[in-house]
Amino acid sequence: MTGTDNGREAYAAERAELARLLPPAPGTDLPPGRHEHHRERLMNLIDDDTARAGDRARERAGRPDRSRLLRPSFLAPATALAVAGALVLGYAAQNGGGPADTGDTRSVSQVLLRMSDAAGRSDALPIRDDQFLYTRGTGRDVDLTSGKAVIGPLEESESWYSQKPGPQKKLGLIRQGGHTVPINAELGDSEGTRPGLNRPTYRWLATLPTDPRQLLDYFDEITPKFEGEDRDQALFESIGGLVGHALLPPDTAAGLFEAVALIPGVTRTPDAVDALGRKGVGIARDDERSGVRTEWVFDPEDLSYLGWSSHLTRDTEYGKKGDSMGDSAVIETAVADKAGVKPQS
Repeated sequence: MTGTDNGREAYAAERAELARLLPPAPGTDLPPGRHEHHRERLMNLIDDDTARAGDRARERAGRPDRSRLLRPSFLAPATALAVAGALVLGYAAQNGGGPADTGDTRSVSQVLLRMSDAAGRSDALPIRDDQFLYTRGTGRDVDLTSGKAVIGPLEESESWYSQKPGPQKKLGLIRQGGHTVPINAELGDSEGTRPGLNRPTYRWLATLPTDPRQLLDYFDEITPKFEGEDRDQALFESIGGLVGHALLPPDTAAGLFEAVALIPGVTRTPDAVDALGRKGVGIARDDERSGVRTEWVFDPEDLSYLGWSSHLTRDTEYGKKGDSMGDSAVIETAVADKAGVKPQS
C-alpha cells in the first residue's frame, strides 16, 4: 500500500470520527435533518482546513491537522438527551443543612467524593421498561457555518426517551419550536439502537460496575478509540454524557463520580454558570486539542446537577479565548408513562 493510500485511509478515518463527534444542540437533541446539516458544514470546514495545509498535509501523510478542528468537549450521545436533574439529592440536608463548599480549600477529588456520597444516598425510584424519561431543558447551539462559532438564542425543548430493553428503532419523541418529532435509532443501527452509551436506559445503567476503577476500565473498553486522541478527555466526555444526560441508579451515580476523580486533568471551578445564569460548583476538564473547556455545573447547596457550559481557553480559528461554545440548563426531569404527554406534577 502506498503512502498516498495510507493518507487517504487516515483522512477518511478522521472524517468518520469527526462526523461521529458532531456537536448536538446543547440541552436538546437535533430533529431529523439537522444532524445532516451540522455534519455537512463541519465536513466542509475540514476540507477547507486540509486544502490550506499544503506542504504540511504531505508531511502528515494526508492527515488533516486535528488540533485545528473543533472537537466537542462535552460528548453527550446524540440521542441521550434526558438530563438527570435529581442526580444527587439533598447533600446539605443530610449533612447539617450547610451549603456545599465553593472555595478553593477542597480538592476536586474531595468534592467528587461528596457528590458520590450524596448520589449513593438517593432514594430515587427506578424507571420501568414501559416508561419514558421526560426532560424539559434549554440550551444554546453553536453555528459553525461561517467558520466562526456563533452562539444561537436559548431554545427550550422537551423529550421522552424510551426505556425498552433490546434494540429499538424508535427511541422516543422530542418537542421543540412547536414541533414534535420522533427520535430514531442511531445512524447505522439498521436493526435498532441497543442500550449503551448512545442509549443509556436505566436497566443498562444498573448493570454497570460500581467500583470506580472497574467502572473506568469498563468505559475505556466501550468508548471508541481514535488515533492521536487524548484518552483521558474521551473518558471524561463519555462519563459526562451519562452524568448529565441519564437518570442514574444511586450506586451507578456514586461510582461514576468516584471514577471521574481518577481521571487526570479534571479540575474544580467554583464559579461555573449554566445556560440560565445559575451559579454553581463546576467539574471541568480542558480539551487541549480544541482549546475548549467544558464544565458540569452543580447546585452549590445540594450538589444537584444544573447543566453544563463550555468556552474557549485560547484564541482559535473559531473564536477568541473566553468565547462561549454552548451551554444548557435543566428545568424539569420526571418519569412519564406515555411519550408526548407531560407527567403529572
